[in-house]
Amino acid sequence: MRLTRCHVDMPLAVGVSLALPESAAAHLVRVLRLGEGDPCVLFNGDGHDYAACIVEAGKRVVNVRIDSMQAVASESPLAITLVQGIARGEKMDLILQKATELGVARVMPVLAERTEVKLDAERTAKRMSHWQSVIVSACEQSGRARVPTLEAPAPLSAAAASLESDCMKLTLDPQGEQSLKRVRVPTAGLAIAIGPEGGWSPRDRQTLQAAGFEGLRLGPRVLRTETAGLAAIAALQARFGDL
Repeated sequence: MRLTRCHVDMPLAVGVSLALPESAAAHLVRVLRLGEGDPCVLFNGDGHDYAACIVEAGKRVVNVRIDSMQAVASESPLAITLVQGIARGEKMDLILQKATELGVARVMPVLAERTEVKLDAERTAKRMSHWQSVIVSACEQSGRARVPTLEAPAPLSAAAASLESDCMKLTLDPQGEQSLKRVRVPTAGLAIAIGPEGGWSPRDRQTLQAAGFEGLRLGPRVLRTETAGLAAIAALQARFGDL
């Protein structure tokens, strides 16, 4: 039987008894209706799963005992950074969820010229919290024990300039010079840049080119933003990663 996995943002160690954070406690006891004596699996992003048992399931406090830990080998050898033009609502949620399932290591939401989402400081904080919960939930479901890094939204120019110099940089382009068969084996990380709903503007393309991005064509069709990144990640994982 597959045990319930639950992320907790706190230190974990074998033999320790601890009170779960409110969100994890509510999920296990009130949503999944687990009770005293029921097993579960906790993880905090350190690369391990911790087998635990609920020893107290009260209305206000849920205590667990950690019985053992196991290293989880579910991370791809290909460290992919998804540079994603911010999409609206559920589209962005879908991108983050599926990219996490496919093994992306880092997500950089970017503001491009044609980005339709407007973010002030308050909305940015709310979006970041929501996006982080989407990523964590995807880790719980997919068996990942390391949580992909979520960067704060930034202008495309700033995000592109912040990437490591030895990182391979690609952006989807039906007229791109690179094909999947011709892409060289990445020796370091790999970044794939995906435009927002309106696509990259000419100025965005100049920004990406100046930052060292090369156009990658996956086929003759133009893909929607919620399709493009996932297709690219899957193709690159199949070519160089663990799919």
